[in-house]
Amino acid sequence: LARHNTWGFVATRAARGQIQGMPYGNCLLLSDGPVNNSTGIPFFYVTPKDNTVTDLLKNPMASLTLPEADGNFCRKNVIDPEDPRCARLTLMGQMVTVPPEEVEFAKQAMFSRHPVVRKWPRSYEWFFMKMNIEHIWLQSW
Repeated sequence: LARHNTWGFVATRAARGQIQGMPYGNCLLLSDGPVNNSTGIPFFYVTPKDNTVTDLLKNPMASLTLPEADGNFCRKNVIDPEDPRCARLTLMGQMVTVPPEEVEFAKQAMFSRHPVVRKWPRSYEWFFMKMNIEHIWLQSW
């Protein structure tokens, strides 16, 4: 699921205004490496203008859910992605800024799977984050 998903649902604890402390979620593009070098470690290209990133910069703990919505099993068997037979992987851990020595790999990972992000407005101050996975939960019935 980490290899084949191009997006996932990231849940954080809100760090702003009236919703401070409440659960907050958002779908983000991700890549766990270039197609020929999948690592299982999710990388993200993010902007501090995104509420999810604002939350993560205050509290880096998050969960990432990867559905099998685009997987072969569900599609081939015409099964609704929410059907329990479609697997779901939830990764939990800390979201951290990618260190300088890993930025080139993060670029290759993200841009090879999402070429359009190269054209996103530079004024949004994009940077790379990754999840340091601490817990894994797999629902596969």
